[in-house]
Amino acid sequence: MATSAPTATPPLATRLRDAARYDLPASVVVFLVALPLSLGIAIASGAPVAAGLIAAVIGGIVAGALGGSAVQVSGPAAGLTVVVAESIDTFGFKVTCGIVAAAGILQILIGLSRVARAALAVAPVVVHAMLAGIGITIALQQMHVLLGGTSHSTAWKNLIELPGQIAHLHLWAAALGALVVAIMFGWNYLPAKVRVVPAALVAIIIATVVSLAGPDDIKRVNIDGSLFDSIGLPELPSGNWGALVLAVITICLIASVESLLSAVAVDKMHTGARTNFDREMIGQGSANVLSGLVGGLPITGVIVRSSTNVLAGARTRASAILHGVWILVFSASLVSLVEKIPLAALAGLLVVIGTQLVKISHVKLAHRTGDLLVYVVTVLGVIFLNLLEGVLLGLAVAAVLLIWRVIRVAVEVDQVPDSDQWEVKIDGSATFLSLPKLSASLNKIPAGVPVTVEMTVDFLDHAAFETIDDWARQHRATGGTVHFIEIGEAKMSTAATQPPQRSLGRATLDDIFAPWRSSEDSSLASGIANYNRGHAHLLRPHLNELRTGQDPEAFFLTCVDSRIVPNVITGSGPGDLFTVRNVGNLVPEHDGISVDAALEFAVEVLNVETIVVCGHSACGAMAGLLSGQAGLPSIDRWLAHGQQSVGRFRAGHPVGEAAREAGYPEVDQLAMVNVAVQVERLRSHPTILRAQQDREVAVAGIFFDIGTAKVIEIGTSSISSITGHGSTIQQLHDHDLNLTAAVSAKDAAAAE
Repeated sequence: MATSAPTATPPLATRLRDAARYDLPASVVVFLVALPLSLGIAIASGAPVAAGLIAAVIGGIVAGALGGSAVQVSGPAAGLTVVVAESIDTFGFKVTCGIVAAAGILQILIGLSRVARAALAVAPVVVHAMLAGIGITIALQQMHVLLGGTSHSTAWKNLIELPGQIAHLHLWAAALGALVVAIMFGWNYLPAKVRVVPAALVAIIIATVVSLAGPDDIKRVNIDGSLFDSIGLPELPSGNWGALVLAVITICLIASVESLLSAVAVDKMHTGARTNFDREMIGQGSANVLSGLVGGLPITGVIVRSSTNVLAGARTRASAILHGVWILVFSASLVSLVEKIPLAALAGLLVVIGTQLVKISHVKLAHRTGDLLVYVVTVLGVIFLNLLEGVLLGLAVAAVLLIWRVIRVAVEVDQVPDSDQWEVKIDGSATFLSLPKLSASLNKIPAGVPVTVEMTVDFLDHAAFETIDDWARQHRATGGTVHFIEIGEAKMSTAATQPPQRSLGRATLDDIFAPWRSSEDSSLASGIANYNRGHAHLLRPHLNELRTGQDPEAFFLTCVDSRIVPNVITGSGPGDLFTVRNVGNLVPEHDGISVDAALEFAVEVLNVETIVVCGHSACGAMAGLLSGQAGLPSIDRWLAHGQQSVGRFRAGHPVGEAAREAGYPEVDQLAMVNVAVQVERLRSHPTILRAQQDREVAVAGIFFDIGTAKVIEIGTSSISSITGHGSTIQQLHDHDLNLTAAVSAKDAAAAE
């Protein structure tokens, strides 16, 4: 198959035109969203305001240029405010900058090691709960600032001191914060044309303008000098190195997970190139190293800015880079405007951001998937302990739940009705953890009775094996019998001689469908023994319903070839197909008493409504017909019934032409024509014609391609895939359903 040529890079002029058309406007929109968020996150972290702007500039330019996502936008994120605030409280801001740089180096190493995807191996419910815990912590902290006070060092203290803060609120500060909150929540209800302007920007501008009419004691943003005056190298700590290493790892992991999850989410929003996660880690790490070295906050990929970027029409990384440039220009030249912003207004913005991190959809999802306990434990841990301990606690609970779900075993013990026979069904993973349940269940069985033990287990350790084996030995000693039916791949016979291994679902299917030659003991006797031991129990309930007679859906004529397994390729079971097999799946026009007898019985006695002829690829009968050479006498006499198919094929039958165009070899082309010819013969068969005088009997043809294990439909002049919709086979199925409904209605009317 020919390989496609690599996509050519568009000319420079085209790329510049597209950047001006799509990325430039998008960068302005993202800049307007990022500016107030960067200021608010810096204040919430307890860092200088300039640190948030520095991180926004570097995140946009450096991470945008070096990262693995073309449309992700990076900068300071609310998800790191809690851990940064703790670090600043413990080490001071300058040392925290060094921690950020060290975390960046660690991120670069992760990217270079090409293991970035491993950072995604965190239960999503823990990530959702972590963000919710951070959001609640931010909201509790910033409520005090919104009310005109100052926040406390812990979430618990912020919570218990909140009533007192409400009692002594600063009226103007509370009004400005409430104004921002109202605008943020009400923005979604305005017309779409108005919502083009970011709500955060509008809220901050309106609150700032209103604050100018207020008293002089309103607290405002304070930036000492210009943005460039705030640049400074980090410092080393005087001690407490263990806590510092822990802080580096924490910031690295949270920033990495948040960036990668954001990239995954953004990839779902556009149809462009997918994210290179390793390169994204290198880009994020490089940005954090530079941000830490010059006095900025930690940087991550931010879903709010990234989704805004995509929705604004961004096509390339130029948008993220330009948004960083706009923040740099604004911060360097318009510092005086930033210093007019009231802290209460930014606090109101952060309260909204914090509450938005708690998503009701995530809570509902956790409840629906049985992970609500993990969610609640993680949230409470993040709020009242610290971020790292909360996440580790959530992961521990998630791991315990996972173990409980994966290795638990179901044990059912019942007496067969109207019999002294007992049945034991063991399903799941039988381990030492299941011993109490196994022992209690097996001890319910009376002594001396016959017992069938059906084991559908995917894992059987030695402890569980010993428990079951000891019980079976003791039960036999009391005069009872124990018959094991082992459907799963974990077998009693191997549990005592080798280490336990978890079997895969495919292994069970291979055990059922694979030919004898694929197993070590390949013989008819061993196959029957395996059936009796492992599969007969599965068929027994279905066959029990058919013990007094058969009522098949279809008459199925196919070749005697050993590679054709009718029930497998039709997805049918016992009693579904009335199968007739002969060399070449032929319907003789004369002297075909065997086919005639079977067809007559199926149509007139069993009232079969569907007749199917099935040919196959690499058919020896078709190869013999095509060669024209003499073979064994009996086979030659039989294959004479297929000469009409050869003649129709050589005359250019449309089915043969369709098969040739589809790339099938000549033998398979003849086999498909032969199916079409046999279908024609059946449609004119006296038995079918007689039956069609009273009811509908449909005839169809199919072809089994052994190499691909696919079944295709053979029409009167074409071949086609069977998709389940619009095919003749599907129409036959619909016909049977309609006929069944009509018969049921007729019976009901007669009963009335």
